[in-house]
Amino acid sequence: MGLLLLAAVALITLLLTAFGSGNGTRTVQTTAPAPATRLLPSGPPQPQVVAMWESLRLELPIAQGRVTAIGYHASGDGALALDAVGHQVNQGLVSRVARHLFGGAGTGLRYYVLDGGTGPATAALDVGAAPGTDVYSPVDGTIVGITPYILNGKHYGARIDIQPSGNPSIVISLTHIAPDPSLTVGSSVASTTSKVGTVVDFSGVERQALSRYTPDAGNHASVSVHPAAALSFP
Repeated sequence: MGLLLLAAVALITLLLTAFGSGNGTRTVQTTAPAPATRLLPSGPPQPQVVAMWESLRLELPIAQGRVTAIGYHASGDGALALDAVGHQVNQGLVSRVARHLFGGAGTGLRYYVLDGGTGPATAALDVGAAPGTDVYSPVDGTIVGITPYILNGKHYGARIDIQPSGNPSIVISLTHIAPDPSLTVGSSVASTTSKVGTVVDFSGVERQALSRYTPDAGNHASVSVHPAAALSFP
């Protein structure tokens, strides 16, 4: 009986050492400053599914080498919950231990679940990148809206709405983006090949939650899925 007790204590000590004490403190890995090449035109990303909504695949809208971090957060604007692809980095102790013991850590995309907002915790997808980074359509579809994005009375890029091919009941909305000058309502776009704009610098107007996990201010392109009837277009 004594040996079993000692073995149990040793196992618990090992797990706490490997995965943290679970006392609520968070250790954030730091990285070197982003290289200067991150500010150059990035080109299109390689096709890679970053999230799902039912059978709809959302492709990564930013070239893999330019992504600083990927995060999900709640949104109070009626956005629908997305199914994240990859594995969550900032899980709690119990989930991390279970994943380590029973598998499921997976490979590929790593994402964070961010604080803030109301509604589903995965309603909004933030793909981090430096301001000026090219942003590409995450789906095949048609541009159905380009609406100025206003914050504190000032104009910061636009909300770009895309109706996916074969999915008239929903609209994919992208924000924190300066639209490409060639983009117009009615334009057809293809996932990962059609440039829709560039990342806008929001560092001076809002504290961006993604900055907790990036070496910069957490600038990003934001992607969400809405019922088509819930959005109004100019």
